[in-house]
Amino acid sequence: MVPSAASSAAAARTTSLTALTDALIDCRACPRLVAWREQVAREKRRAFAAWEYWGRPVPGFGDPLARLVIVGLAPAAHGANRTGRMFTGDSSGDWLYEALHRFGFASQAESRDRDDGLGLTDCYVTAAARCAPPANRPTPKELTTCRAWLGRELALLARVAVVLVLGSIAHDAWLRASGWRERLTPRDRPGFRHGGAVRLPGGPWLVSSYHPSRQNTNTGRLTRAMWHGVFACARRLLDDGAVR
Repeated sequence: MVPSAASSAAAARTTSLTALTDALIDCRACPRLVAWREQVAREKRRAFAAWEYWGRPVPGFGDPLARLVIVGLAPAAHGANRTGRMFTGDSSGDWLYEALHRFGFASQAESRDRDDGLGLTDCYVTAAARCAPPANRPTPKELTTCRAWLGRELALLARVAVVLVLGSIAHDAWLRASGWRERLTPRDRPGFRHGGAVRLPGGPWLVSSYHPSRQNTNTGRLTRAMWHGVFACARRLLDDGAVR
């Protein structure tokens, strides 16, 4: 087992997003997640039997000069854990990239594999945890261990003006990894609320949305109109000068 301190040190030594990716994909800090991601990659799902699964930590993806950062929860076992790219190859990704394309952040509306030609403009997609967790639920300890990677990634994204968090766990992970949780008093710290948009003092806008998981989209908790409304908000904040 690699202790979390070693993971933090590896993240801290990186000086570019490329170097961060190279260090991240070798991380084995969380034994439960390592075992699960590799088991899934070996056993596969029947529909993807011909795939060579990624089966490693999944790096962030997008424009290094992005003003919009999107933070999700974790790779899906047969989505990003299979394809090696965030929100790629599952229904949540279908929702995400359709919206990004609709609002001018993505070159295409679908994301099937990491070599499909998709490009992002002014947008970067990442997550609170980088390995697929059993039942899509990373433990608090695993989230803490993974936080250094998100923190370093955010530090390397120098132009961020709007952060869109997908779900309450991503909301908390971003506040902690970015340092804003410590900078704000409990009274001033923004809570998670779908559709919420809060300008942090001297910092970016924090926009919140329910995660586009099947649990939310199939039940109507998150509708297309609600989802598109969040991206319309982010687009408007970037375009109308509210972030300057």
